[in-house]
Amino acid sequence: MKKILFNDKFGLTKAVLDGRKTQTRRLLTLTLHKKADRGNALIEVSPSKVFFEDGKWKFVYDDYVFLLPKENYPKYRVGEVVAVAQSYCSIAEELENSNNATCAAHYEKNVQKASEYISWMEHPGFNNKMFVAADMMIHQIRITDVRVERLQDISDECCLKEGIIKKWHDPACKNYYYVPGVEVKSAEDVYDTPQEAFAHLINKVSRKDVWEENPYVFVYDFELVK
Repeated sequence: MKKILFNDKFGLTKAVLDGRKTQTRRLLTLTLHKKADRGNALIEVSPSKVFFEDGKWKFVYDDYVFLLPKENYPKYRVGEVVAVAQSYCSIAEELENSNNATCAAHYEKNVQKASEYISWMEHPGFNNKMFVAADMMIHQIRITDVRVERLQDISDECCLKEGIIKKWHDPACKNYYYVPGVEVKSAEDVYDTPQEAFAHLINKVSRKDVWEENPYVFVYDFELVK
């Protein structure tokens, strides 16, 4: 089983576990062998189009159609069940406050794998979920759809599926939008449209100015199954 990481600083893992986040976008990075003065060089390219045809992912670059290299394929497939990565410490805290005996038994059984490393509290995954094992996670999602689109093509509805928070304000009688995990300290932390809020979020969790670059992304729809 594979695992998937969501940003904790902006509360995205919690949004997934609460069922508020059911969609995620991941950058599509393309590499292509191109002739150089001394042979072939592996370079990163920006395609003009990416599409799925005849059971294969393809892209257009310099007016030519190329097969998408296998290493650039979507990491997750439709129907695949993926573990939601959490640090071992956060899982222990969650189980401590849970009456779910099944989850507790699962964790007690699998935590032995970490203890064989040295001591599970000294395992790098204790505080860093990048190093946890997928089969030791207690929550999973199922991928329900995979597609490709430009980052800025995201709809208002999909911004909310990405975890953006919508609130209705009275007496303004207007909806405002917030980035999860961000304390509202001024008007700059409140957005008039879902896209404005999502643009701020993606620039923080991905890389600076990625919204303005408007790259292709893989869009994964998913549902919480455990």
